[in-house]
Amino acid sequence: MDKFSARAAPRFHVSTHLSPGADIDLPERASKHVAVLRLRQGDEITLFNGEGGEYRAVLTRLARGHAGARVTGWIEVERESQLDITLAQCISSGDRMDLTLQKATELGVRTIVPLESERSVVRLSAERAERRLAHWRNVVLAACEQCGRNKAPPVLAFEPLHTWLMTVAGQGAPATRVLLSPDAGGGFSSAPRNQKVLLLVG
Repeated sequence: MDKFSARAAPRFHVSTHLSPGADIDLPERASKHVAVLRLRQGDEITLFNGEGGEYRAVLTRLARGHAGARVTGWIEVERESQLDITLAQCISSGDRMDLTLQKATELGVRTIVPLESERSVVRLSAERAERRLAHWRNVVLAACEQCGRNKAPPVLAFEPLHTWLMTVAGQGAPATRVLLSPDAGGGFSSAPRNQKVLLLVG
């Protein structure tokens, strides 16, 4: 991934179409972040929506729980890894899952599949699973804002490990499948570029 300056304008994800000259309302999550950072009217920010590139913008309206901005330009830049990595991650407890998703996003993982295994400590009902998925997707968006990625990796709906393994086994032209081992002699640095990699962590 290209280097990203920590001194760049604050970055925010918006799930709306963007174009230079447009006046937009920032989503609630971004508006709260603007307040936390104590940004002011006229301050420059960077916006991205996952459609490619990123946009310069200027804050134009600030109120309690609300912020608006005007898009001033588009920058054709992407910071995606050359490796197409899918991370199949068995659900962990506490903040460990959040940290895993954050670092996976920062390292360039393209897709994240949360799995429930036989020895998983965390067991989620359907309702709790939906809430956790929403939370995990926000974790990924926040990581993209921090690390400079313009395309957030999707966090797929979680499923049992055995079900997922059966699905993978039935797929044609499989990706390179990797299980991590502390005794391994190689790493991703030796993998061919633009190769699909399926990484399972239990």
